[in-house]
Amino acid sequence: MKLISIVSPCYNEQENVKSLYEEVKKQFELLPQYKYEHIFIDNSSKDKTVEILKSIAEQDENVKVIVNSRNFGHIRSPYYAMLQAKGDAVISLVSDLQDPPELIPELIKKWEEGFKIVVGVKEQSEENFIFFKLRKMYYNLVTKLSEVELIKNFTGFGLYDNVVIKHLREINDNYPYFRGLICEVGFEKAIIKYKQPLRKRGITKNNFFTLYDIAMLGITSHSKVPLRLATMFGFLTAILSLIAAIIYLVFKIIYWDSMPMGQAPLLIGLFFFSSVQLIFIGIIGEYIGNIHTHILNRPLVIEKERVNF
Repeated sequence: MKLISIVSPCYNEQENVKSLYEEVKKQFELLPQYKYEHIFIDNSSKDKTVEILKSIAEQDENVKVIVNSRNFGHIRSPYYAMLQAKGDAVISLVSDLQDPPELIPELIKKWEEGFKIVVGVKEQSEENFIFFKLRKMYYNLVTKLSEVELIKNFTGFGLYDNVVIKHLREINDNYPYFRGLICEVGFEKAIIKYKQPLRKRGITKNNFFTLYDIAMLGITSHSKVPLRLATMFGFLTAILSLIAAIIYLVFKIIYWDSMPMGQAPLLIGLFFFSSVQLIFIGIIGEYIGNIHTHILNRPLVIEKERVNF
C-alpha cells in the first residue's frame, strides 16, 4: 500500500486541529487502498494546540507531532515538516481548514495519473474582496518579474511526489520561497482550481510583516528585475536631469535679468531624487538581507520533541 503524508503546520490553532484531523481521517476512510500519516508541526503554540495534538496522537498512531523549540515562522516550519515526511507523496494542508481536505482524493487521483506535482489554485475566495484582489495583483507582479514561470494564485496547497521532496532536500535552502522552488524543480504539473472558504474558527496569525516578508522573499529569490530597473531608472533620470540643466542654462543666458532662479524647482527636484534613492537603496537592502539569511545557514527549525515517529 502506498503511503500518503499529510503535513499541517500550526500555531495557536486549538479551535481547528481536531476538526482538521477528523476531516483528513474521513477522506482516507474513503481511500482504503492507501495508508496515511498526518504530521502536525507546531510552532511553539501558546494555547492548548500541543495538548490537543498529543491527545489525538495517543489514540491514533497515524498522527505524528513535531513541536518546535520556538516560533520559527510560517516559511521555515512547514517546509521542514515536508522534508520529514516518508510518504510516496506529500500533501501540504494548512490547519485553519482554508485548504479543503475534501480535495485530497482528487489530488491523489491526478498523482496516480502520472503527475509529480498537483497544485491547488485559488480561483475564488470567500475572504475580503479587497484582500483577494491585492493578493491577485501580487501574484501577477511576481509572475511577470520571475525568471521562472510561477503559478498564479498558488499558496502551497497541493500534492508532491517523493521524487520532488527528494530534490527539495538536495537544494538545502534555509529560508525557502516554497511556491517558487516547486516551479524551479520542474516536472509537469496538474492544476486543481478551488474556492477558498473563510476561516471558521480562530483568527489568522498572519500580519502585515509576515505578508510583506513572504512577498519580498518571492521577488528577491526569483528575480533580478528590480535591481535592473534601479540601474536603468538611474541612467534615465541622470540623462533627463542633464537635459533639464542644459535647457535651464540656455534660458538663463538668454533671459538673464527676467528669469529668476526659484526655490521650488530645486526643492521638488531634491525631494524627488532623494525619495527615489531611498526606494532603490531599500530594494538593494532586501537582496542583501536575503543573501545574509542564506549565508548564516542556520537550521530550518530546532525541535523540542516528537510524538509517534
